[in-house]
Amino acid sequence: MKLISILSICMFSTLLATAQQGNIKGVVRTPDGHPVPLATIAIPALKIGSMADQDGNFILKNLPAGKHELKISVVGYRTSIQQQTVTANLTTNCTVILTDDASKLNEVVVTGVSKATSIRKNPIPLAVIGGKTMNRNVNNNIIDAIIKEIPGLSAVTTGPNISKPFIRGLGYNRVLTLYDGVRQEGQQWGDEHGIEIDQYGVTRAEVVKGPASLTYGSDALAGVINMIPEFPSMESGRLKGSALVDYHTNNGMIGSSLMLGQKINDWKYMVRGSVKAAHNYQNKIDGYVYGTAFREYNLSLLGRVDKSWGYSQTGVTLYDNTQEIPDGSRDSLTRKFTYQVNEDDDIKNRPIVPDSRLRTYTLNPLHQRIQHYRVYNNTSYKLGSSNLQTMLALQQSIRREYNHPELTSQPGLYVVLNTLNYDVRYNLPVIKGIETTVGVNGMYQSNKSKKATDFPIPDYDLFDIGGFLYAKKTIGSVDISGGIRYDNRFINWNDFYVGPDKDNGLEKRVYPPDTAGANLQFPHFNHRYSGISGSLGATWGINDYLFLKANVARGYRAPNITEIGSNGLDPGAHIVYLGNRNFKPEFSLQEDIGLALMLPDLDVDLAVFHNSISNYIYQARLYDNNGNPVVIVPGNVTYSYQQSAARLYGAELSVGLHPRRIPWLNVNSNLAITQGRNRNSALIAEHGSAARYLPLIPPTQWRTEIRATSQNRFACFTNAYLRAGVEVFADQSHFYGVDDTETFTPGYTLLNAGAGSGVVNKKGKLLFELFFQVENIGNVAYQSNMNRLKYFEYYEATPNGRRGIYNMGRNISTKIVVPF
Repeated sequence: MKLISILSICMFSTLLATAQQGNIKGVVRTPDGHPVPLATIAIPALKIGSMADQDGNFILKNLPAGKHELKISVVGYRTSIQQQTVTANLTTNCTVILTDDASKLNEVVVTGVSKATSIRKNPIPLAVIGGKTMNRNVNNNIIDAIIKEIPGLSAVTTGPNISKPFIRGLGYNRVLTLYDGVRQEGQQWGDEHGIEIDQYGVTRAEVVKGPASLTYGSDALAGVINMIPEFPSMESGRLKGSALVDYHTNNGMIGSSLMLGQKINDWKYMVRGSVKAAHNYQNKIDGYVYGTAFREYNLSLLGRVDKSWGYSQTGVTLYDNTQEIPDGSRDSLTRKFTYQVNEDDDIKNRPIVPDSRLRTYTLNPLHQRIQHYRVYNNTSYKLGSSNLQTMLALQQSIRREYNHPELTSQPGLYVVLNTLNYDVRYNLPVIKGIETTVGVNGMYQSNKSKKATDFPIPDYDLFDIGGFLYAKKTIGSVDISGGIRYDNRFINWNDFYVGPDKDNGLEKRVYPPDTAGANLQFPHFNHRYSGISGSLGATWGINDYLFLKANVARGYRAPNITEIGSNGLDPGAHIVYLGNRNFKPEFSLQEDIGLALMLPDLDVDLAVFHNSISNYIYQARLYDNNGNPVVIVPGNVTYSYQQSAARLYGAELSVGLHPRRIPWLNVNSNLAITQGRNRNSALIAEHGSAARYLPLIPPTQWRTEIRATSQNRFACFTNAYLRAGVEVFADQSHFYGVDDTETFTPGYTLLNAGAGSGVVNKKGKLLFELFFQVENIGNVAYQSNMNRLKYFEYYEATPNGRRGIYNMGRNISTKIVVPF
């Protein structure tokens, strides 16, 4: 009887306790109604918690009746503490509103690491720019939007739609550009080749500064920029989308984009189509700059499934860009632009471009067309406490450059590059606190020339394979990470003959055995490059606010195809390139020291770096034995690639002020200093100070922006903001001046301003977002030292004393985004 009584009391107590329990169900949103995915919802007193799903929904079950304190947190937003009362046998509904966290040091990145890691804890220099910031930085292309926010980034430009990223003074194949983790493979070796990515479809960009070849292999010597496409959270069975319209006054650029998405059970789908077109840009010195108009089309599709075993995401992108080719030819007296009519005309005696052709959206016959197609899959498998990730991608890049004024349908350059990318990495179970990742990745490429008349590079096959080991461990307040990697690159091509084409009087490719009268432009080549890279770094959390970082990394880069194989004219660049088959791989040794201070009202991020590069490859003008410039193709200069040691060093400082007592105010400033030294002692002995510096080093630059954001809703306006900024660029007197490759560039100051707001209906539903921006308010006439058009000049003296082409003048832009 006693046993029965005890059991009865226990059962009754259990039933009573169960009867005194309830649930909390809710959704986490931003002030403008967007869901916040993957937020952590915890009740510290009970030591329990949950995580919101992709749509911000969460539920806490079987909670004791009474009042509880909920703590809601997620990276990028301020932590929210709120009280909720649980009623027995009922579910309490709540909505949690999270506001942006202005501290960028709390951001989490996935690029260049084995697992998601916060910036403040990673010893490698990292930076992030999100979609909201990109929308505020309305620009003609995605790279220009990024470099305004991240110190140490710059770009070589050829007009408003072509910007090639540089990181800490290094660019071209030394910067690895990724799209959703897949390395972007086009003909990126050329000056006039842009990034084949839809700027309206990118929601986030993550930047790694320095040798990140540990996880990506060759071509990441300077760093990595990972463009992450937008894939919004969606409710099951409901169509979701957004429409965008973008307009710029300076070059009349009109852009539009439409996105549609839907969730069906465990699957999510998204499709986006974008288009933009522009006529020639203008400034107060040159007027409208002939040859800078463009037209671009993009289509992308994404599909993702989330299961208990993991997830799989597949993407397809189609890019089609037609871009005019500027040559800078002008009338010697009026300085008006001229255009080519005949194949072998005198560049100084061409007809003047009529005004009607300067502001038309119809592209001129001399242009390039770039098509880029990609299909890829990223899959992650849960294997108990471990994880297996795979990536497979196929890409095709088609590039045609039409440079024959009398044969406008005949491409001068026509190359097709096919690439297969692969990546397999295994995240091992944590053993004694050590997180370990092993992996292998690489690519196979095949480049073929089609019916063209100019052949700057040979047809070639390339195969990359590399394996790596990466580990991370936390010891007290110190986070240590590092690893090692070994790479191999195999590249080869067969004899490549070029001979006369009787049909058009130009040249064509000739195949053996019918090579009589032909020139062996590219003799057979077969070579293997290999290299070991690695890194080791640590972050010491001195306290909750101060972090000290140190990292040393060895990077590796195999020479690219133009550096070893080029032997011909690149029509778009107006340069004859000559490669060197004897080049060795580049190796860099970079040391980084950083300090991150994260106070409630202030963020300070300081980084100092030093980079020594062996076998650094650069271009130099070619001369004959008599000291005269070598001219292989009339009207085009000839450059030969060189190799020597180099050294780069500098510092970056970012300061973010976001006072809690003035929550509407944000002040962000950044400073970047980069110096590049050529260590070719023989060249310096011959040319003196003109050879002392490396080419295309950005000048010291400082940017500051003050932004005021409304904390309350005014009538139909929500999250309204005003911002004003200044960009100061110092003189660039440290330039590679041999053969006037570069010249002194005076400094300049640009003023910018912007405003924006969300517009809601009476129920608080967001109707649309409006962004307004004015760049170069003072219409300052300036030339960036990294603007290729600065050096498009054919006269020793000019009537107005101005040489080359100037950058864009004042530009007023407006963007409207309509969600539905």
